[in-house]
Amino acid sequence: MNNKIAEKYLPSDYPDSKGTRGYTPQYAKRGAKYSPKKAIRSFRDLEVYKQTLDCSVQVTKFILPILEEQKYPAYEEITKCTISIPLRIAEAHGMRFDNFEGAVATLELAMGGCNKMIVFLEQSAGLYEHDIDIVLVEDLSKRYLTVRGKMLRLEKAWKKFQAAPKT
Repeated sequence: MNNKIAEKYLPSDYPDSKGTRGYTPQYAKRGAKYSPKKAIRSFRDLEVYKQTLDCSVQVTKFILPILEEQKYPAYEEITKCTISIPLRIAEAHGMRFDNFEGAVATLELAMGGCNKMIVFLEQSAGLYEHDIDIVLVEDLSKRYLTVRGKMLRLEKAWKKFQAAPKT
């Protein structure tokens, strides 16, 4: 490019052909909004698995002992439901290449499990509000709701990958 034209029309911080003018693009000044995620090698690398397992541990540690002590009628159901969510995520990830429809159905069962956990947590907080930490219940409910949305996006990504043409 002609230097006189470049000086007239380009900003003074625009890099010349040697790249010596210290130009920084606007997107680099704002900070990156996108950062590549770590490769998924097993179900343990899935963020939804990690988050639901953490929620399961929190429920088992802090909520279930109180519910057992209070003889909560759905104690067995909440115990099974809290661990079934990460189990179903792991199962769905394992079967997605062999039985894609089954994997999607299993992931949808995990999403349904998140909804069930929210109901169980809110009901137990209503019944035993003086014994259960309400802030913990609200936090867990919010986390289950958030991870349910992430599972929905994971399902859409799997479907997009499945529909992509093979080269």
